[in-house]
Amino acid sequence: MNQLISSITDRANVLLVSNSPNDVRELLYVLDRHNLGTGLAGDIDEGVELAAGGTDLILLDAALAGTNIGATCMRLRNAGGRHGVPLLLMSATPSAEEQGRSVGAGASDYIKMPFNARDVAEKILMELALHKAEAPAPRAVTRPVHPQTLEVNYHSILAGSPDAVLLFDIDNRLLIDANHLAEELFGMPLAELLQGGMEPLFPQHQGDGRASPQLLEEKIRDTLQGKIVVFRASCCHRDSHPIACEIRLMRLSVPGRQLVHARIIDLTERNLAETMRAGQSTLLEMVAKGAPLVPTLDHLLLLIEGQSRGVLCSIMLLDDDGIHMHSAAGPSLPPDYMALLEGVAIGPGVGSCGTAMFLREPVVVSDIMRDPLWAPYRELAAPFGLRACWSRPIFGQDGAVLGSFAMYYREVRQPDARDLELIDTATDLAGIAIGRMRHERELQRHRAHLEELVAERTAALTQAKEHSEQTNLELAAALENLSITQEELVRRDKLAALGALVAGIAHELNTPIGNGLVVATTMAERTREIQASFQGGLRRSELGAYLTQASEADAIMLRNLQRAADLVSSFKQIAVDRASSQRRHFLLRQFVAELMLPLSTQLKAAGLSLTQDVPDGLAMDSYPGPLGQVLSNLLENCLRHAFEGRSGGSIAITARSSDDGQTITLSIADTGVGIAADDLAHVYDPFFTTKLGSGGSGLGLHVAHNIVTGVLGGHIDATSSTGAGSGTTFTLQLPAAAPQAPAP
Repeated sequence: MNQLISSITDRANVLLVSNSPNDVRELLYVLDRHNLGTGLAGDIDEGVELAAGGTDLILLDAALAGTNIGATCMRLRNAGGRHGVPLLLMSATPSAEEQGRSVGAGASDYIKMPFNARDVAEKILMELALHKAEAPAPRAVTRPVHPQTLEVNYHSILAGSPDAVLLFDIDNRLLIDANHLAEELFGMPLAELLQGGMEPLFPQHQGDGRASPQLLEEKIRDTLQGKIVVFRASCCHRDSHPIACEIRLMRLSVPGRQLVHARIIDLTERNLAETMRAGQSTLLEMVAKGAPLVPTLDHLLLLIEGQSRGVLCSIMLLDDDGIHMHSAAGPSLPPDYMALLEGVAIGPGVGSCGTAMFLREPVVVSDIMRDPLWAPYRELAAPFGLRACWSRPIFGQDGAVLGSFAMYYREVRQPDARDLELIDTATDLAGIAIGRMRHERELQRHRAHLEELVAERTAALTQAKEHSEQTNLELAAALENLSITQEELVRRDKLAALGALVAGIAHELNTPIGNGLVVATTMAERTREIQASFQGGLRRSELGAYLTQASEADAIMLRNLQRAADLVSSFKQIAVDRASSQRRHFLLRQFVAELMLPLSTQLKAAGLSLTQDVPDGLAMDSYPGPLGQVLSNLLENCLRHAFEGRSGGSIAITARSSDDGQTITLSIADTGVGIAADDLAHVYDPFFTTKLGSGGSGLGLHVAHNIVTGVLGGHIDATSSTGAGSGTTFTLQLPAAAPQAPAP
């Protein structure tokens, strides 16, 4: 086809107007291989200058045309004095609006970048062929379009194609031209092909179950939008057998007509070759892994049968006596027929297989009913419809005959080159599999001779094994004792931790509950006194004193109960509950700023300054509620402890992301008094506080530690000094995406 296209587009020149030479370099190379003259302009002015020297087709980058595509296209076309020069518009940022403007500007087609250089080159060749002659005025299509009405004889172009090519009239749903390769592909003469459209060439459904008409409608719709559509589908031969094909559809830009050029590549040979390669690899793998012989041979025969329609394969093995043969594999042949061949002696007139093994050479019988080699066995084959049988002996590495491979057909037939190639392949692979089986059998014999030596060695090893087992029993007992000791230590540690936690809770709750109990007891005694006085007459001063005491007791009770409630609430925070926390995406800078806003008044009152150094765009997919609680606890701890005995100071919040963006480091640093080294090791312990009795529970940093290591999936560290330049820094290492909560 290349030579024919070149003759039609003889001395044709193609002008590419683009300021991105890398995008069109491959296209320039492909066009040069088609012997087309090419020019490349980097802007519109240079394109006009080159077009003035004469051009047959222009390929324009829409980015250079700007918004006034129509004027730019006209300017390039008029530069060469030929208004009808076909122009194709290509765009790296395609849009429906731009495509509409390109149609209005008279562009023959709209190509989306990046593109396949070979597909665009084919489109350019077709455009040059269709516009070689002067195009007639457009006219409405009211009846089927004959290919001879096109600007060139389209059929002559199709004739030179190396692939099957069809031309479809979409408006009238007709096939209007085809080449001889299409006739061969579908097994129909041209007249029969032209009687239908595209749908009769396809089965009702594709291999994936999709309806063929639906698939074709979708692909043609994409083609008419200017796309070069490439897809794989099953076509249908005249005798109804499927054909695996690659189909390439391209719209022809003929005014007033919707024509689709279809190039169909038969993938049958390619698929068969791929199947054969894969099957051979699987077979050799089965042999290497020592798979049983019969399944291995069945796999081989099914692989060969898949390469040729109508073939039935078998493998016969020759016994060690070199005389009798028996059936080894024939997955598609009738079992009754295979049973008839069992134990038959080979000889010069024993069908195809017996004769091939006896003569040690291939035997081809194209007609079983007429060949004298099958004279004694015709009646065996006739009931099963077998008419042809080609057989070849299978040899081992030492040249001995191992068996035979045969191909049967239910029709009179001679082998062609493809059949002979399949026979060679099958025989070689069968020889490998059978040779491996015989080699394994020989090894088995040698193993039998080694059994006595193995028995002696086994006795010695048994004695050593018994000694080893005794040693293992002793080690197992020691390991069990160690495990029991370890479990006891873990249990004691848990009890100690639980005791410390209970003692802490009891200590913290004892004060408010004790205060409340004293007040309640006092008021109960006072109430009994008032009741006794009430019987003998109650003075106004006594009632007033009682009410005053009751009011004070009420205030004390409420204060202590509130303190107890606050302590219980803080105790509950010790258990980190990830499932109840709300997870979302958020920007850390905005989150920290909003969290710090309510604390500004408190910081100003304490004479402290707060600085925030959190980069913009630093995002997290985490739990903002628990994170806010951690930051609040750290700041509250800072305000309560860091600046005691100092006036003024500063607190700095800093955040940074790791190079890979997976981890965020968040630190809170103060210029306070610092934490003593002995205390620093215990800051995360529950109920540990240096302000005992001043309202703190000693749980703030413990809760913060639990949240960071639990819900947020991170790590928290503290560094501090109490000398000159003292201060404390808490550093949080947090994943940008928190771990998922475990399933309930």
